[in-house]
Parts: sequence; C-alpha cells; structure tokens
Amino acid sequence: MRIAVLDDDRSQTDLVSQVLNAAGHVCHAFQSGKEMVNQLRRESFDMLIIDWQVPDLSGADVLRWSREKLPSTLPVLFMTSRSGEDDIVAGLAAGADDYMIKPIRRGELVARVQALLRRAYPSQNTVEQIQFGDYIFESRTGRLIVAGKPVDVTQKEFDLALLFFRNLGRPLSRAYILEAVWSRDVEIPSRTMDTHVSRVRSKLQLRPENGFRLAPVYSYGYRLEQIAG
Repeated sequence: MRIAVLDDDRSQTDLVSQVLNAAGHVCHAFQSGKEMVNQLRRESFDMLIIDWQVPDLSGADVLRWSREKLPSTLPVLFMTSRSGEDDIVAGLAAGADDYMIKPIRRGELVARVQALLRRAYPSQNTVEQIQFGDYIFESRTGRLIVAGKPVDVTQKEFDLALLFFRNLGRPLSRAYILEAVWSRDVEIPSRTMDTHVSRVRSKLQLRPENGFRLAPVYSYGYRLEQIAG
C-alpha cells in the first residue's frame, strides 16, 4: 500500500517509513502540511499518517482538508506526543480513524496500520479468487476469467486490471499505478503504462456498452468506472 507520512521531525518520518517499508508498504515522507496537501492534490495514496504538530499547516488542518477533498474511506492515523484525553478526542473528532502516542513502537505501528488497511480495503486481503461481477481473478495462478471464459493476459496486465477493479470509481495517479504494478522499476517509458492500459481495456472489453469505462483522468492518471445499467 502507498502511505503518506507527515512529521516535521525527519527522524520520525524515517522511522515510520523504515518500519512500514519492511512490512511491504511504500512510504512518502513530508515535513510540512502544505507540502503534503500539494502532493495529495496530484497523487493517490491508500493511507495517511499525520503528526498533529507541524509547521505552516497543522495536522488538524491537513486532516480536515483530506476529509473534505479525498475519499471518505481513506484511513488516517494521527501521531501525537500529547497523551491527554482531550487531545486524543479532538483528533478522532476531526476525522482520524486511530491514533498513536509518541514515542512510536514498531510492532504497534505495523499492527495499527494493517488493521486500518484491512478495514478500509477488505477486497485487497489475500484470497485465491476475487470476483467482480463477470470478472474473476485467480490471484495465485494469475488466471483471469470473463463471463465464464479465460482471457489471455500477461502478469502485468493481470495486476493492472485487478488494481483498477479493486479501486473501482477511484482515480489513480500514474505514480500510484507505476508503484503498484511495476514496483521499484520506475524507469519504464511513459508509453509502457498507456500501452498496458489500452491492452487491458481491449482484452477485458471495458467499454460503456459492457457496463464499464476505463478512462484517462487529465494530467493525473486513469479511473475505471462502472456504468449504471
């Protein structure tokens, strides 16, 4: 999962990133609230971890902006050095899903993050067969079945199609897609992603007449939409 971490103390963002990267996530660290909000306007993230006390734009302000502008299901964990009940209640009332009191404990951080992600994205839990209407993804074998018939796809095409279906209706930035499907291989040509999207659209027949539209989002990325019948 792609996680944005906000803390003006670089040692804290380094610690959180190190722990969560080791747990299989990709972390992007920010030292100021404005910097994080500017990036949230352009990029997709699966979760936010926000420190309450940051310069220029407080964690509370970032959280309020996120709740107004981003999907309501986006999980947010806030960190605070204050253990008073009033501060914790204020954070939860502002829209946070959970909190941690500094100093951060590694095991607890991983457990809380995983719990929030499982709740926010239940379809992403590892299962052998994942079904979206007529589309069946067999995660262990990389086999894709559409309307009862197997479709010949490469592993990257399978991963890309599954990513879109798991995020149905959600705009995904190009950077998000790149990290999710191509992992650390960020040197791929830009056209490579567009070519794979085109192949997925064609092979899975993701067209309005079939109930879906896989469309570009200008200057951002792509979105798979379900068309009401």
